[in-house]
Amino acid sequence: MRENTGRGLLDRVLAGVPGGENPLTHVRDLPERQALPVDWPDWVPARVREAFVRCGVAAPWAHQAEAAGHAHAGRNVVIATGTASGKSLAYQLPVAVALSANPRATALYLAPTKALSADQLRSACALDLPKLRPAAYDGDTPMAERDWVRAHARWVFTNPDMLHRGVLPAHGRWAAFFRKLAYVVVDECHGYRGVFGSHVALLLRRLRRVARRYGSDPVFVLASATVTDPAASASRLSGVDCVAVTADASPRGARTVALWEPPLSELTGENGAPVRRAAAAEAARILTDLVVEGARTLAFVRSRRGAELTALSARRALSEVDPGLAGRVAAYRAGYLPEERRALEDALASGELLGVASTNALELGVDIAGLDAVVMAGYPGTLASFWQQAGRAGRAGDGALVVFVARDDPLDTYLVHNPSAVLDKPVEATVLDPGNPYVLAPQLACAASELPLTPACLADFGGAAATRVVEDLVADGLLRRRPTGWYWTGRERPHANVDIRGSGGEQVAVVEADSGRMLGTVNPGSACVTVHPGAVYLHQGASYVVDELDLDSGLALVHAEDPEWTTSPREVVDISVLSTAQRREHGGMAVCLGEVGVTAQVVGYLRRLPTGEVLDQIPLDLPERTLSTRAVWYTISEELLGAAGLTPARVPGALHAAEHAAIGLLPLFATCDRWDIGGVSTAMHPDTGAATVFVHDGHPGGAGFADRAFAAFTPWLTATRDAIAACECPSGCPSCVQSPKCGNGNEPLDKAGALALLTAVLAAMN
Repeated sequence: MRENTGRGLLDRVLAGVPGGENPLTHVRDLPERQALPVDWPDWVPARVREAFVRCGVAAPWAHQAEAAGHAHAGRNVVIATGTASGKSLAYQLPVAVALSANPRATALYLAPTKALSADQLRSACALDLPKLRPAAYDGDTPMAERDWVRAHARWVFTNPDMLHRGVLPAHGRWAAFFRKLAYVVVDECHGYRGVFGSHVALLLRRLRRVARRYGSDPVFVLASATVTDPAASASRLSGVDCVAVTADASPRGARTVALWEPPLSELTGENGAPVRRAAAAEAARILTDLVVEGARTLAFVRSRRGAELTALSARRALSEVDPGLAGRVAAYRAGYLPEERRALEDALASGELLGVASTNALELGVDIAGLDAVVMAGYPGTLASFWQQAGRAGRAGDGALVVFVARDDPLDTYLVHNPSAVLDKPVEATVLDPGNPYVLAPQLACAASELPLTPACLADFGGAAATRVVEDLVADGLLRRRPTGWYWTGRERPHANVDIRGSGGEQVAVVEADSGRMLGTVNPGSACVTVHPGAVYLHQGASYVVDELDLDSGLALVHAEDPEWTTSPREVVDISVLSTAQRREHGGMAVCLGEVGVTAQVVGYLRRLPTGEVLDQIPLDLPERTLSTRAVWYTISEELLGAAGLTPARVPGALHAAEHAAIGLLPLFATCDRWDIGGVSTAMHPDTGAATVFVHDGHPGGAGFADRAFAAFTPWLTATRDAIAACECPSGCPSCVQSPKCGNGNEPLDKAGALALLTAVLAAMN
């Protein structure tokens, strides 16, 4: 390979762009950072220190020692530093010392994925300290081994689902473990957001409650990507006050970050709108060029199918240049066996593999860093994930390249034209709402079935809000009030019916029709969107097509098929205002936050090729769904619409385009996906008496996204306007105002009208 600098690699990639076009919108060089090692803390015994030295840790970096010191001193701590900064040592060190010093002490490790938990278990085993006795306890643990883990393991590695379903309901069988529980480690805690994060926050409160029942008060150690105000986020998640360690003392190589916008292609999409060259196809071409240069490269693609196709495309292109290089590119995704994952990671680390196209399975839980280049096909959803993926590139003393390729999406369009929003903006805080009654009710039911609820313990679950939910559970006959507290009345524990990754309740089973094998479950509230007839359903890297959806029996039947197209549901939505919690008025407009009732119906779906070209739209006849949730909305007076130059005939298209773009940009301000939220716009809404744009949470009771949108209303709409203005299409396209899930076929849309409308609204607020 020629001299490896980020700029040098970028120049050689640009030299291969067809037609000599320059797709770059911005390039920035990030400097190298030197390591800051410190001496081992005095409280670390020689045998523990030597174990870490044997594993390659000659000395801790300053942030590792600081965080470990807080934990050892009994302070709850969150360490929020970059990718490959050695956060694991911050909790491994105090846990190893505590378990080596006290033969009865125990520790619990929680990870969002089994893969990450397995990697950390391997690291703990590699220390070869006999008193640690680390062991996994998850869905893959054989039944014969589970009794041994409960009786003898001292450091248990699991995930929130197993803690919820397998540990807390049977806490009596874990009594010895809970009596001396010294530490609870919550890894990758920034990933716990939205409804899932709210469930996990309450799950951790249940964990602390059970631990106190057995006489222990564990120290919480949380590990996070760099986020805004990590102490507040970690405290809200764990329910305990946390001190934050954020100064990263690990080494990092210099990096060149390039923002890349694919050009508009000759293809057309819905309503004849132009579409851009697909980000995955562009990433495949960049990956090919970098492999030719001998650069070890990781390409992140949003879907499993996309990762496979990106690797396949790169291999085909390389076979025409050098057949020997084609075999040095592979795909990596969730669903691989542990030995397959480890072999692929080792091959990439050793240089046997030069290129890997991956989903975000490689974002967490793998020891791969110091690569020559990282390519991102589309924004990964949050700035935390962006920097986590970018952090895989860069070795000390050597330059590296990071290329962010924009998808045909309003958010990506905004980011590549506003580089400071990516490169200079603090990473967003995690959004979660443990006070959501739709989350709180099933969690309190589970808590009551574990141990009777008391007025004192309800303070940990939200105080007055929790008391109101408990009273509702009593009225429903699920709890019974007695002098000593509230007791669960059911014969069976409620845990099996509470999906902590959704919103609770019975699930719709996805079953392969031929074999009868259950592939997974989906929440009934989203089943019409995700497993409607004709939908492409992905499971463990395999592709299926839905044949039938029976909501009454909770069953979706599928067959194995790998079509070349993807599907996007189309739904029509109606909305009513139930209550207004907050309202701010400005000249000619008002912005509100409150409770809404949403009625939605999936009316069809699009089949779309990877290029963005629409094959067809297929109608569906599915039932309406109702949802009570939270929304932010703004109203515009007739006078303000007139001042914006909008005639009555143009108002619906302007509102509709502004709504679509705003939904696309909200993930920049609230850690959500555009599929977590929805919207409605109307030239005259009966509840507001004015032209209105609504954006609502897609989960019962809300997930905190609308609240965040209300708080960041002005910068959110400013970014929305700027994204529309930055797109060079003449009248609207998927990069600015078209939505992939619009039930009205993306009609009417008025791009120029949306610009005028948003400009007038923002001017009224100043």
